[in-house]
Amino acid sequence: MAGPWTFTLLCGLLAATLIQATLSPTAVLILGPKVIKEKLTQELKDHNATSILQQLPLLSAMREKPAGGIPVLGSLVNTVLKHIIWLKVITANILQLQVKPSANDQELLVKIPLDMVAGFNTLSFLVNALAKQVMNLLVPSLPNLVKNQLCPVIEASFNGMYADLLQLVKVPISLSIDRLEFDLLYPAIKGDTIQLYLGAKLLDSQGKVTKWFNNSAASLTMPTLDNIPFSLIVSQDVVKAAVAAVLSPEEFMVLLDSVLPESAHRLKSSIGLINEKAADKLGSTQIVKILTQDTPEFFIDQGHAKVAQLIVLEVFPSSEALRPLFTLGIEASSEAQFYTKGDQLILNLNNISSDRIQLMNSGIGWFQPDVLKNIITEIIHSILLPNQNGKLRSGVPVSLVKALGFEAAESSLTKDALVLTPASLWKPSSPVSQ
Repeated sequence: MAGPWTFTLLCGLLAATLIQATLSPTAVLILGPKVIKEKLTQELKDHNATSILQQLPLLSAMREKPAGGIPVLGSLVNTVLKHIIWLKVITANILQLQVKPSANDQELLVKIPLDMVAGFNTLSFLVNALAKQVMNLLVPSLPNLVKNQLCPVIEASFNGMYADLLQLVKVPISLSIDRLEFDLLYPAIKGDTIQLYLGAKLLDSQGKVTKWFNNSAASLTMPTLDNIPFSLIVSQDVVKAAVAAVLSPEEFMVLLDSVLPESAHRLKSSIGLINEKAADKLGSTQIVKILTQDTPEFFIDQGHAKVAQLIVLEVFPSSEALRPLFTLGIEASSEAQFYTKGDQLILNLNNISSDRIQLMNSGIGWFQPDVLKNIITEIIHSILLPNQNGKLRSGVPVSLVKALGFEAAESSLTKDALVLTPASLWKPSSPVSQ
């Protein structure tokens, strides 16, 4: 004989004090109820929750707490029990979990619907009457039995989920030869979300910390999830350091007439307007030397990203020349656009502008450097930009995207941060069943 029960179990899983932190986080990972349900469902599977339900000691529970809580003393109850050969859960399912905040907004409550079918065997011919008596004895004791047996497993599952999430955010992010790592500052619960407030550090190839990011210059703007499963918000200070780690200062020496012959011709014509004798010295082996100084400055302005950098450009009349004709200092900037490819975050520099040009040194007499602005911009656009975009094109792996069950991510910008959210359709795992 078998009988089904469907009821819910409500467990308080996490209580977190909303502390007044003295440090402003440089990154925040917000996990919505969809992610929490998915990860917790998987943890319940890993902790064999349905097996525990199938092993519930139903017969013992009936003896200890029969209907009304009266001990098993009556002959009628003894008569019922002695006719039962075995009594057990045949099938058990944990249905779709529901996550909601508690009344004080500092605790997550998880509603866990259970669906179980129990069966028993007897030698008695009065099966229907006996089944009714079994139900009357079992039903009052079943909720507490399930709660006592399953809540510790749920708590262990949540702790496992929480530990996995912490491990996930600590996965190093490769940045050329350097790497970026996040550390938990403190957790918090807001509404039906878990929020992990993070600090960050930049490490060199030897594993030495070169920069700490445990205090953002300003509080991060926190976007609402709006049914988005998760959101990773990273301050522009951290993004700036990541860009600088990839685009380290470097030097280029280019045989302009061989690589960019048309630009070489236009440069000679432009120099001819300043000094004809200097232009005549430019031969087929003329060299343009480009040096990026310091590290690029990354900043967000009104939801748009830019990269600014200082460039030194020198023009040598030939490959044998020891001194340049002139040296220019250039304040250049590029529009920066983030895009994603799968779980890779990629930055691309669009165009480049010479915002300010200064004559630092000249062997052909003083001249107004803006005369050369167009051709100089053309040269650094043709030489510097492809090189830097080539370095950026490999992207930054964001492992948490696939670890949270998504194939791809998408990026956006707030007034002070980069935001990553899932881009692919949600693929929840099946309910826990056996």
